[in-house]
Amino acid sequence: MENKKLTTASGRPYVDHEDSLTAGARGPVLLEDYILHEKLAHFNRERIPERIVHAKGTGAFGTFTVTNDITKYTKAKIFNEIGKQTKVFVRFSTVGGEKGSADSERDPRGFAVKFYTEDGNWDLVGNNTPVFFIKDAKKFPDFIHTQKRHPRTNLKSATMMWDFWSLNPESLHQVLILMSDRGTPFGYRHMNGYGSHTYSMINKDNERVFVKFHFKTAQGIKNLNGPQANEMRKTDMDFAQRDLYENIEKGNFPKWNLKIQVMTEAEAETAKVNPFDVTKVWPHAEFPLIDAGVMELNTMPMNYFQDVEQAAFAPAHIVDGIGFSPDKMLQGRILSYPDAQRYRLGTNYEQIPVNRCPYMTNNYQRDGYMRVDGNGQDQPNYFPNSFDDITADQNYREPAQKLFSDVADRFDRNGEGESDHFSQPGNLYKIMTAEEKTSTINNIVDSMSAIDGPKKDEIISRQLCHWFRADMELGMRIAKGLNFDVSKHMNA
Repeated sequence: MENKKLTTASGRPYVDHEDSLTAGARGPVLLEDYILHEKLAHFNRERIPERIVHAKGTGAFGTFTVTNDITKYTKAKIFNEIGKQTKVFVRFSTVGGEKGSADSERDPRGFAVKFYTEDGNWDLVGNNTPVFFIKDAKKFPDFIHTQKRHPRTNLKSATMMWDFWSLNPESLHQVLILMSDRGTPFGYRHMNGYGSHTYSMINKDNERVFVKFHFKTAQGIKNLNGPQANEMRKTDMDFAQRDLYENIEKGNFPKWNLKIQVMTEAEAETAKVNPFDVTKVWPHAEFPLIDAGVMELNTMPMNYFQDVEQAAFAPAHIVDGIGFSPDKMLQGRILSYPDAQRYRLGTNYEQIPVNRCPYMTNNYQRDGYMRVDGNGQDQPNYFPNSFDDITADQNYREPAQKLFSDVADRFDRNGEGESDHFSQPGNLYKIMTAEEKTSTINNIVDSMSAIDGPKKDEIISRQLCHWFRADMELGMRIAKGLNFDVSKHMNA
């Protein structure tokens, strides 16, 4: 069998992979050495722009299998038959850290699923928590800036984080979850995933319901406590990556059970808690979980960069039978995620194999960087035209969406009826075990103890007010842990 030839990227075979072309044995390198140029130029470009958020992550391929009939809610073909299997790619990640950071940091975890369906790719892009820190995408850049590095010191800053959180009490529910041991999960296999936002489903009769998506880990919830997470960051910065890779490689395939919550449009109109507020959950007693299917991850990518680093997810990618909702954060992500992928990977990012729809696609998009699919060949690049047979199938028309207001304005996101940021985190604290409460409080005290600067007492006092409003015991135990004289500062 003939050996493979060493070639340039253009296919030219060459010999000297290690020695540059020089003017004599000790002479300078000649400009003519194209191989040297190609090798160094490609090396300089091996790193594509890092994700602004979710930079550190891992991923795997697998299958989603329908186990229960939910066709009364959706006509999405992925759910149209019990036992039907659909290929998936899932990417897990931390949120705030850079690509080289430890994956056991206290941080939410990204949980993004790409379903390769016959009606196109459906991206369900969420986290390991059912809520988020903010409820309007306009606040997202400010929030993320506080999770990154201080513009002067270039260090992470507890003062920035708690200053922002204390000024935005809508964050309290997510902050409490983050400060619990759920903020440091034991790798990725032992955590739940959530669509987080409210989406909608449309059935064959064009009836719409609102829906929440929950991936419940079949491995059981398992977390690191604060000291264990600190130790893991020192001993294995890539523990979550290693744990997923090694388990899949030895055939211990992780699974998650997909469940949904369903709310009718009528129920949404009368709901006491805004069902489109991503800082709130839907009570399970009112909107119980409904089984839909099982997701199994069983194949690690052969090349990390090709599939994990170049994977591009966007909540904008839905399929027939799945729709959006008035969730303000979701509406912002519909715009920002595809925009981020075009910046990071180029306008033709959906032609990269891990992102490409495995079924037929037809459109009039042409040109742009890295167009590799034939660019439409000689077919028309405009619509309508007299030459091709591409038609808009009216069977895919969505029903009109009900609007919950007929006035366009900039409404206060925390206005009347939208300002209870304390009941749900208070309820969450109450159902924690004694051990979970102690661990959570220790994590909060440890983090808030790092607040410094001239505004230290002001920030701590403001945040303590939120903890007290959520639960009096919670506030008192945090204040005691901080050695903070509440009476002195509350009366100031």
